[in-house]
Amino acid sequence: MKRSGAKATIDLAGLYPGPARPIANPGLTRDQLLEIHRLLRLNRIVEDKLSALYRQGHITGGFFSSLGQEAISVGTAFALRPDDPLAPMIRNIGSVLARGVTPGDLFLQYLARRDGPTRGRDGTLHFGNVERFALIGPISHLGTLIPVMAGAALAARMRGEDRVALTYIGDGGTSTGDFHEGFNLAAVLRLPLILVVENNGYAYSTPLPRQVAIASFAEKGPAYGVAAESVDGTDVLAVYAATRRAADRGRRGEGPTLLECRAFRMKGHAEHDDMRYVPKDLIEAWKNRDPIDRFEAFLVAEGHLRRADLETAAATLSRGVDAAAETALAAPLPEPHEALGGVLCEPGFEKPWWPA
Repeated sequence: MKRSGAKATIDLAGLYPGPARPIANPGLTRDQLLEIHRLLRLNRIVEDKLSALYRQGHITGGFFSSLGQEAISVGTAFALRPDDPLAPMIRNIGSVLARGVTPGDLFLQYLARRDGPTRGRDGTLHFGNVERFALIGPISHLGTLIPVMAGAALAARMRGEDRVALTYIGDGGTSTGDFHEGFNLAAVLRLPLILVVENNGYAYSTPLPRQVAIASFAEKGPAYGVAAESVDGTDVLAVYAATRRAADRGRRGEGPTLLECRAFRMKGHAEHDDMRYVPKDLIEAWKNRDPIDRFEAFLVAEGHLRRADLETAAATLSRGVDAAAETALAAPLPEPHEALGGVLCEPGFEKPWWPA
């Protein structure tokens, strides 16, 4: 905190990105690299479409974008095994797509259609499916998923499975009691839990220096007696590699990992938030670290794709997303009486929401 006369100002210098390190391949095949690219681009295209649907009045409530943070969701989810329990937060659409949930499923959910994951009862990412996708649904209360996923990690160990559990928290959510209680429990029991802190410098409109007195959330790891890493959250391969290291530690019985991923959300807290509290030059500085632009430049430089290939891939994905959105818009809404079903665990409501 700096003072100029009687007026206090906040030193935001630590929020500006430093020089980016070159992206390095941690040993992935060309097919794996192309799948990561498909997920990154799909993540952004789906979110762009959802943003448009919200502004057109088709989505009720709010929409929460991850613009600029896609590499965190995709890199972490891609590094796990399909049977590792994963609990996304409300912005981790890339994680859900990596698990096999389709854009069509997402549009049905956000548009609150009868055939969506929650049968029209919710219009955000609040859904999961343990049996098919090993997905545990998000909880709106920040931090609450951490003790839940500590429990998932404990359950896996009690069954003799070598699975790891992963969930996310924003920089603001690290100040909640559930963060401490859940992560401390995982540390004491040496549970195979990966906690990803998505550090984008702002908790809604509160800048990082107003919230914590540390330079990196990785500093919290030693306080709990666990491994911790801090990585560039705009480098999808760095995120992938760090998550793999954390998963390997968990499978070896070495306990949890606190993984800080540094990025910047290029939109406000939700669509209604115009980010007027963020300095314009800070936004411009992070635009140069766009995770998709960086990864595409890497793919071209390494000879995996040409620029024309990137344009073709984006156009193909856009057409598919547009078609999925139109199908969802034409899908029926639930009847009012249907809201009563499935609230409790009654017989007859076990039909899965995905196609047979």
